[in-house]
Amino acid sequence: MDSATLPIQSDYETERGKPMPSKLHSVITQRLTVFLVNRYGDKFEILPELTLDTPGERTTPDIAICEPEAIDFSKDEVKRKEPPLATIEILSPTQILQTLLDKTNEYFSFGVKSCWVILPTLKTIYVYSAPYQFEVFSPGDEVFDAKLDIRLPIDTLFAPKSVGK
Repeated sequence: MDSATLPIQSDYETERGKPMPSKLHSVITQRLTVFLVNRYGDKFEILPELTLDTPGERTTPDIAICEPEAIDFSKDEVKRKEPPLATIEILSPTQILQTLLDKTNEYFSFGVKSCWVILPTLKTIYVYSAPYQFEVFSPGDEVFDAKLDIRLPIDTLFAPKSVGK
């Protein structure tokens, strides 16, 4: 492959080893985090950008859904050794979809129960319950994660204006 066809990585991508998030990526992360905290915050800890100590390379899902636990502010954890209950990945415009699909397999081998892959421009969410086993949700649907008993009206996430306005 000649260099003219290779994607050019920004400084952000090179330094962090991951694609640069976009406005849609940020909006979806924010809306989903707020929704999950408001609806399920008593049942789960919702943690954006939590680095996991997965086999091989470390991974950092856009959002991790974890069991609630006491927080000790005198100690920090750079890489979480325990698997979250679920991971959520949001496709960035410069990212290859296959990369996210491969990550779901890595998350499941780490012990994650559920993986979501969100395609913002298609307004679609794939909820994986096991490797290669998923349900697809699109506008008008209610996303349902049976492993965690989470429900989300997909149109709330992809509304043209911010939720609550």
